[in-house]
Amino acid sequence: MHLLSASMEAAVGGSSMIRKMFEQGLELKRRFGADNVYDFSLGNPDLPSPSGTAEVLAEIARGAEDPLAFGYCPNAGIPAVREKVAAVVSREQETAVDASHLLMTVGAAGGITAFFRAVLEPGDEVICPSPYFVEYGSYCGHFGGCLVPVPMPAPDFGLDVAALEAAVTPRTRVLLLNNPNNPTGAVYGRETLAAVGRMLARVNEGRDRPVFLLSDEPYRALCYDGFEVPPILPVCPFAVVVGSYSKTLSLAGERVGYLLVNPAMPDAGTLVAALTITIRSLGFVNAPVIGQRLVAGLCDKGVDVATYQRRRDAMSEVLAGAGIRFAQPHGAFYTFAEAPGGDDKAFVEHLAGERILGVPGSGFGRAGYVRFAFCVNEKNIRDSAPAFRRAMDSWASR
Repeated sequence: MHLLSASMEAAVGGSSMIRKMFEQGLELKRRFGADNVYDFSLGNPDLPSPSGTAEVLAEIARGAEDPLAFGYCPNAGIPAVREKVAAVVSREQETAVDASHLLMTVGAAGGITAFFRAVLEPGDEVICPSPYFVEYGSYCGHFGGCLVPVPMPAPDFGLDVAALEAAVTPRTRVLLLNNPNNPTGAVYGRETLAAVGRMLARVNEGRDRPVFLLSDEPYRALCYDGFEVPPILPVCPFAVVVGSYSKTLSLAGERVGYLLVNPAMPDAGTLVAALTITIRSLGFVNAPVIGQRLVAGLCDKGVDVATYQRRRDAMSEVLAGAGIRFAQPHGAFYTFAEAPGGDDKAFVEHLAGERILGVPGSGFGRAGYVRFAFCVNEKNIRDSAPAFRRAMDSWASR
């Protein structure tokens, strides 16, 4: 009996290893205690939200007597929230943006999905650098799109603009960048993005259906070592930004993000109107109103990035001390390390024997690597050092 579509049967089968890791982690924590399991598998931000969060929540609660306090809002978001976010994003993007070009979304995932619904036809291609966030293929595949990963050069996985251009075909519709990148922590700088803009200008010359530049920026505020995420709007008139407050404000459970359409885009209003429809027709209807109001009160703040940098440094010390090779991440909260011998799935299974949990790089389109999330307590990271050394010693002596 077939309960699922063929595509979903394949998706469920492909997720079995992730489910196994999750269940394995629960069992290890039950047996040995959470402090004795080194779980670097999930990118769940664990820092407290910025100071003032409780006050904003209290203000929202004081307005609860309004009969429509928690009712439906316009599909594009609460107007006052859009205005507040647009003001902050204007500074980030070094471009004057008003609320008419910005829509509140159900996280970055909802924003990407709504965008793909608005612009993709079956058979259209979405190019992205590889490694890439595991769900991108599903997001575009829902609407008949095809993800085209383009391998980026190890060890630092910077953008190879020539390789991206070589991957463009007449069916290419979107170039999707994730800056900073999950899983590598790479940050794409101004000169690199300017080269991307020049490449897209060549590609779009004479095209009736332009190639969009979609910049996925949920980790925008999480940069280290003086790195920063440059603005994307000045790079290309067909640029669209998707943002999220899950990581920058530690509001992951509230599911609030935004889509920003470049005001310089020809007929930008038509795309905004389409996105307003797709947000509703996909079933989101609107981003959660409590989350939107929280964002309005906090969007000019951020979590303590210095804490994440200390954890990054601790993870780097632990991995280097065990002899595991990696490129230092300059953004997000992941280290993408080489799996000794190249078999990432086998190495992840081996690490689990020492109660260390990571994610195989093959799930991110790059076999031979393991992603370790360092959004966990620094003590837990440092306490994992002996376990990593034991794992490497036993791996070498197999």
